[in-house]
Amino acid sequence: MEVEHLYRYPVKGLTAEALDEAELEAGAGLPWDRAFALAQGDAPFDPAAPEWLPKSHFMCLMCNARIAALRAGFDPPTGTLSIRGPDGAGIVADALSQNGRARIGAFLAAFLGDEARGTPRLHHVPGHVFQDQRRPVVSLINLASLHAYEKRCGVVRDRMRFRANIYFSGAPWSEFDWIDRQVQVGKTRLQILKRIARCPATQVNPGTAKRDADPVSELRAAYGHSDLGVHALVLEGGKIALGDAIEVLPP
Repeated sequence: MEVEHLYRYPVKGLTAEALDEAELEAGAGLPWDRAFALAQGDAPFDPAAPEWLPKSHFMCLMCNARIAALRAGFDPPTGTLSIRGPDGAGIVADALSQNGRARIGAFLAAFLGDEARGTPRLHHVPGHVFQDQRRPVVSLINLASLHAYEKRCGVVRDRMRFRANIYFSGAPWSEFDWIDRQVQVGKTRLQILKRIARCPATQVNPGTAKRDADPVSELRAAYGHSDLGVHALVLEGGKIALGDAIEVLPP
């Protein structure tokens, strides 16, 4: 088994960024993964005392399919975030500054239109991540499991519907046997926590921004559950890279 693809998603709900490698720290996710999020105006998020909130309080694919049409890129050395809409209009601003985030937030709120609630604000709080889980995790998807699901259902589903950090090759569905086990990925040791129950965000085609499929229903019909992929906690940090072997460690 080895790492085939590696991604981070700097802005919750927006574009994946492919990586060749990443340096992980214990107890954290991938650097800059879900580091920014647009909180809806009625969300009780306080950047001075950040706490986890469900994704419905933020701009997200589950609620806002059309944001899949946006193309975003983040440059960590400069803090610059660029976002381009399907009409070519866009914004480039310093996402690490309050003024820059205000400009980006205004652009995203205008793009959301009627889907924006109150006055949305783009947030970045060092040390806080806007993941769907209460603590920072890394998500892994076995490409063999994805292909087995596709074959069984007679469909083809873009892997990016599922927005994992690590896509790897392995025996189909073997990752479900890793729960509560540790795995070595490159120089990093992970604790596999649980299976990932998929949500309506997977309905959204990342190429067209349309809800044109229902992977949750497909998985349930085929397997009696809606799970694809696993979440893991980083126990020991280190570098992971494309091509790194994945080894399930002894109990």
